[in-house]
Order: sequence, then structure tokens, then C-alpha cells
Amino acid sequence: MTWTPSRGLTVEPESATTVANGPLLVADSWLVREGRVRGYGRHRERFLRACAESDGPGPRRLVEFWHDMTAVLPRTGEWFPRVELAAGSLELRLRLRHAPPLGSEVRLWAAGQPDPRTLPRRKGPDLDALARVRGRAVEEGAQEGILVDSSGTVLESATASVLWWEDDTLCLPPAGSPLLPGITGGLIQERAVRSGIRVAHRRRTVAELAGREVWLVNALHGIRPVTGWTGNGAGTGTGEAMTAGPATRAAEWRNWLEKLPEPLPNM
Repeated sequence: MTWTPSRGLTVEPESATTVANGPLLVADSWLVREGRVRGYGRHRERFLRACAESDGPGPRRLVEFWHDMTAVLPRTGEWFPRVELAAGSLELRLRLRHAPPLGSEVRLWAAGQPDPRTLPRRKGPDLDALARVRGRAVEEGAQEGILVDSSGTVLESATASVLWWEDDTLCLPPAGSPLLPGITGGLIQERAVRSGIRVAHRRRTVAELAGREVWLVNALHGIRPVTGWTGNGAGTGTGEAMTAGPATRAAEWRNWLEKLPEPLPNM
């Protein structure tokens, strides 16, 4: 179902794609469980900021859209809604989608994929390209593919931020890398800083993540520890297959993250 201020809710085929409905300038999505969302205000700010940077509707129209969209979000069940700004028409809309099954772990394709995005710091324009990366990973027996820059440095996955642990340090890709500003990743980093855990930006190839505790984090699944590496190109450079490190911290951090959702605002 799609909701727009002018037409209300309309039903569309499950196969409807961004191409069929026009290219997207901006998109944002989050998990709604029984009317509760994690970091809802942060999603609002990211979406409104991206719309402004895309020469979208003015601030008043954006705020009105967000207000009205929030009012129609279901307060029962599990949903994965997506708000969109369409190219050309500059139409603002809500795509109301049931949440897919949630995962507690993930298997990655170890062959780093060249980053295909044209606007990596904005969600929306490159969704189709990222879907193709993920599709190739699935063909190789994995669930996600890792994006790398021209030097082979890990950036993120097709749908999630990549974090990993080196001893007691929480690690992220290098500062200044072309990354989507992840909401869930930001919450995790803030908790680490509050807890006195060292956070560091480090340049690592996919092979250098072998044996480490690696997480994929996003608004849908939360924290998913990497429990396996697969696919053509998997290896450490020594001819040995990559192995995943034990997920010793993931359970505690997942429990913390599950307590963060708050009720949607009443409109």
C-alpha cells in the first residue's frame, strides 16, 4: 500500500518497484513493532535533511507530510514502512510494507564488491544498484555483499553498516569514507563512547576481517553478527577460506538495542 497526502492509501501489486513508480531522490525506512520505533526522530531528521539537499519541497510541506504520515502508521503488527521523495514530480509518499522475517545472524559473500552508488550518503537513488549487489551475494550462497572502495577498503554492505571488533575496540570504516549515515550504527557508537569503549576508524580489507567479530547493523534487523563467509573469492589471501570470529558481544548489545524502541508520537 502507498499513502500520499493527495490520494490517501492506495493498493499496489507486491511486485511494484521504484522503477515502475519513478526514480527516487530520497528514501528512508524503519521497523515498527506494535507501534514502537527505535530512533524515530533520527529517521525524521535524516529524511528531511536529505529532501532539502535534493531541492525537494519546502520545510513546511516536509513537516506536514511527516506529521500526516506518522498519523497513518499502524499501531499494531510488524511493519517496515518506507518514506520516499520521487524524482520529477517531487511527490512525497509512504510505502506501507509488512516487515519481512527478522534475522539474528548473517552470512556474507567474501568477495568485496566495487561500490556502485552514485550518491552513497543518501538513501534512495541507488536502491536498485544495491539490490543487484545483494542479489549476486544470494546467488553465491550468502545473504549480503560487502561494498569496498577502489583500494579494497571495506565500506558497508548493500543494506547495512559494517562494524567489527579488534580486541576491545569497536571499529568502523575510515572517517570521511562515502557512507550512508546509519541510524542504528550511530546509536551503537554513542553507547560505546558512554561506556568507555574505544571507538576507532580503521582501513581494512574484507580478508582482514577474517576471524573477527563482525556485525551488520541496520534499522530492520538491528545487530546481526556475521557467522559465516562464502562465495567466489572467499579467502584470506593465503588460499584458506575465511572464518567468522565468535560473536561474544553480540547478544548483550542486541538485548540493549531491543529496549530502545519508543511509542510513535500521537498526531
